[in-house]
Amino acid sequence: MEQCISKLTLDQKSPLVWREAAISQAEGVRDVGEGGWSLQPIRARVLLSSGRDKTAGPPQFLHHFKTLFQPSSISPWPTPSTQQPQWATASTQGTIKHFVPDAVGQSPNESRYGLDPESLPSAVKIMAEDQLKWEEKVYVSEPPSRLPPLATTSCTVQDKGSASPFAIRATSYCFPCDGQTTQLSHLPLGAVISPLAGVNFDQNTLPDCTESECIAGCGSCGAFMCPVMGWQDCGQRFCCPFCGKVSEVSWQYYQPTKGVEGVRVDKEKRPELCMGSYEVINSQKGEAAVLLLAIDVSAQALRGGHLDFITHQIRTLITALNGEEGEGLADVRMGLVTYDGRVHLYDLSPALSRPHMLIITETDDLQLPLSSGLLVPLKHCVDSINSVLQLIPQYSPEQNDNNGVPIDLPVKAALAIFQALNCPGKLLIFHAAPLIEVENTQTSSGFFGSNKPKSIFQPSERSVSLVRDCVRHGCSVHLFHLSQELVGGAWPGHIPYLTGGALNTYNHIQGEMDKERFSADLKRTFSMDAGFRAELKIFVSKEMRVLGCYGLFLPGPHPASIPMANVNWQTTLAVELEHTRNLEESKGVALQTALSYSTCRGERRIRVHTVLLKCSRHLQDAFRHYQAQTLLTFYSKKMYCAVLERPLQELREELQTQITEALACYRKHCCSASVSNGQLVLPQYLRALPVYVNSLRKSEVLLPGLRSTVPQRLQQRCQVLHMDPSSTATHFYPQLLPMPLMVDGSERPQLEESVRCCSASLKSELLYLVNAPLTLLLWVGQQVPTRALMELFNTSCFSSLPSGETKLPVLETPLSTFVRSAILRLSTRFPTARKLWVVKQGDSCEEVLQRHLVEDKSPNGGASYADFLYHLHVNSVRLLQ
Repeated sequence: MEQCISKLTLDQKSPLVWREAAISQAEGVRDVGEGGWSLQPIRARVLLSSGRDKTAGPPQFLHHFKTLFQPSSISPWPTPSTQQPQWATASTQGTIKHFVPDAVGQSPNESRYGLDPESLPSAVKIMAEDQLKWEEKVYVSEPPSRLPPLATTSCTVQDKGSASPFAIRATSYCFPCDGQTTQLSHLPLGAVISPLAGVNFDQNTLPDCTESECIAGCGSCGAFMCPVMGWQDCGQRFCCPFCGKVSEVSWQYYQPTKGVEGVRVDKEKRPELCMGSYEVINSQKGEAAVLLLAIDVSAQALRGGHLDFITHQIRTLITALNGEEGEGLADVRMGLVTYDGRVHLYDLSPALSRPHMLIITETDDLQLPLSSGLLVPLKHCVDSINSVLQLIPQYSPEQNDNNGVPIDLPVKAALAIFQALNCPGKLLIFHAAPLIEVENTQTSSGFFGSNKPKSIFQPSERSVSLVRDCVRHGCSVHLFHLSQELVGGAWPGHIPYLTGGALNTYNHIQGEMDKERFSADLKRTFSMDAGFRAELKIFVSKEMRVLGCYGLFLPGPHPASIPMANVNWQTTLAVELEHTRNLEESKGVALQTALSYSTCRGERRIRVHTVLLKCSRHLQDAFRHYQAQTLLTFYSKKMYCAVLERPLQELREELQTQITEALACYRKHCCSASVSNGQLVLPQYLRALPVYVNSLRKSEVLLPGLRSTVPQRLQQRCQVLHMDPSSTATHFYPQLLPMPLMVDGSERPQLEESVRCCSASLKSELLYLVNAPLTLLLWVGQQVPTRALMELFNTSCFSSLPSGETKLPVLETPLSTFVRSAILRLSTRFPTARKLWVVKQGDSCEEVLQRHLVEDKSPNGGASYADFLYHLHVNSVRLLQ
C-alpha cells in the first residue's frame, strides 16, 4: 500500500521547489548505521514560489513537520498527520534568532515548526533505560576501557586495571587515529577528571603503597607506574606510553614476566600493576592543616545583630568537635581573628590564664608581632575560644566606617599566619558589613550587551594576586556573607571559589530557614576531608598533548600542571587533548592523572588514576563511543571558562555551530545508507545532546534574563565549574518527580520515575518535586485534593498555601513523612544546603519553575528544545548541499 507523502527536495534550477512523491510503506525504513537514530517526517508540506513578488516581501514557507524518534533500523513509516500547518518566515541562516515574531500562539514546549515534542528523544527515558540496563550489575573497568554507565546511573564499579568513571570520564572511549578525522567530527577529544574521587560514589579510599614499596615510574617524564606500562626483556625494563622512553627497573623491585613481554608474575600483589587507581604514601610528612576563624566586628556588623547567633553556632560546633562527635578532630589546630578596619589577633596559648588580644593597625604591609599561640590544638584551646566568642557580641565599635570593609583584610592576615607557621588549612570568614573592592570598582555596564564581558566575569588583579598566595600556602577561603549588600558592584566570590572554598550568602539570617541553612553550611565547612597544597599533573600518550584545562583554578603556564589550594571529592576539571601525530590502533591512548596533596594530618599522598582507551581509523567508531552527559560537562566547563575573554553571543553561536557540524559529519560519513532530508540522524548515545546543549546555551550565565542579577550569575558559574558529571547533568536537566497523593504508612513507597522537564508534563491535580543541585522546588497544582493539602501543609485551602521559600511543617501523616524523607534522601547527593521553594500553579513565583523546564521556551528568551532541534537539523542538511 502506497501513501502520498510530501518531500522537501532540491532542484538544480530552482533551489527550493514544491514536489509531490509517492512513497511506499517500506521506504520509511531507514538504515542509518549501527547505533544511529533518525527523525522521520510524518508529513512535510513546503509551499514556495519560484519567483518573488515585489510587494509581498520575502517568500513565505509553510512548514509542518510532525516527528517520531525510533531506532532507525526498525522504524516504520508513521501515519500521516492531519494537523493544520503553521506559517513561518523564511530564514537564510537557520539560527534561533530568526524565529518568527508573529507565530501562532502555542504552549511553551510546542514547536512553531510543527514538531511534536513528545516524539523527540527523551533524556528522561534514556537515563531510565541506562539505569535499568546496569541495575544490580557491576561495571568492570579494565583496559582498554569500554563505554561506562551514564554519570547519573547508580552502578557498582570494579577496578581491574583502568580507573573508575567516577575519577576519569573520556569524552569518547575510542579516539580517531589522526587529527584530521578528529577535526572532521567537530567533537572534542578529552576527559572530565575528578582527581580525588574513589572507585565508587560512596567509596573514597583506594589501595595504597608506601613510596619505598612502590615500583618507580618513568625516569624521563615522571609518569607513575601503572598497568599500561609495556614490559621488556623479561621484566628488566619497561616502555612508558606517555613519552616513549625505556626505563630500567631497580634490582630491588625486579620480578620476571610471563614471557619476554608479558605481565609480571607479582602483578596481582601490587596495586600499581593491577589497579587503575591507587595512592602512593610519601615518607615526608608536612604540617597538619588548620582551621582559622575570622569574624567581622565592624560597626555595621555589631549593629546588625548577627553576631549573637553566629558565635553561638560556632561555640556549639567546636564543643561537639572536641567531644565524641568530633573524634579525631580534637587535635586540629584552630585560631581566631577579628577585624574591622584593623586586625585583632588572639594568643590562645594554654599556659595563659586568659587569651590575649593583639591589635594590628598597619594593614597595608601586615607583619605578625608573634606566631606562637595563634594556632593551638582544639582540645587545648576550646575554652579560650569559647570565652572570646561570648565576648564578641558585646564589643563596642571603635571604627565608625560606614563604607564597608575590604574583603582582602582577613585573607592577608590568614596568609601571614599560614606563612609564619608553614601550614595549610581553611580560612572561615564571617562577614556582615557591605563589601568593597580596594582596586578599580567594577560596574555592570557592558555586561548584558557583552561589550566588555571580562569586566564582570574576571576577578581584579588584587584578587588574583591574593589567590596565587593562597594557592602557594594551601589556604582555602570559605566566606559566609551575612548581608547581601554589595558596594560598587563588588562580588566577593572570586577568592573563595578560586582557592577551593565557597561563598555562602544569607539575607541577614532573618528567618528560621536561613539559620538552619547556616548551621548546615558551617558544619560541612568544618569537615577536613579534603586535600591541601595540591598539584594535578596530566600525562597522555606521546602522540597527543594537553591543549587546555578548564575548571575553578588560576591557569598557569603549563596546562598539564595545575596547582590548587584545596581539592575535595567533587572537584572536577575538564581537559582537552589534541593529536601531535597519528595513533596506532594496536596501542590505544593512555591517560594518567597524578594528584599530589596533603591530608588534614599533614601526610603527603599521590593519587594516581590511569585509563587506556581504544583508537580507530573509522570515524563511526568514535561517534559510537561519545556520551551526551560527558560532552555536556566538558562544554559547560569550557564555555564557562571562556566567558572571561569572549562575548556571550559568540559562545552561544559556537556551541550551536559545533553540534550542527558534528551532526552533518555523522550524517555524511557514518550512515550506511542514504537518508532523506526530512530525517534527523543522531548517534545512539548522543540522542540527548541537543536538549543538553540547548539548556547550556540558554542558561543564566550565557543568556542573562531580566530578573537575573550579576552576583547570581557569577555564583552559578563557579558552582557549575566545580560540579562532577552527575551533578552537571542534573543541573542542566533537573529531575521532575511526581509525588504521590496517597501514601500507605505501612510500607515505604518509592519515588516515581522522572517525567520530561516541560510544562506539558505538569498536571494540575498532582504535586511535583523539581530536584537540581542548586534548587529544590515543590510545585502544587490547583486541583490537588484537599486531603493531600491537609496532610502535607496542614491546610485545606489552596489559596492559603505558603508560596516562595518555605519550610514544610512536620506532620505525623504518611504523605508529609514521605515527602520530607524524599527531600532528605535527594539532598544527600549534593554537597550544598538548598532552599525549598513552594510554587503554586498560577502564582507569580512560578517563573522560578519555568527556568528549570528546560524543554520549554525559557523566560530569558531561550528557544524550546523542539525549535532548537529543528534548526540543528535544517542547518546540518544545508551544510551538505
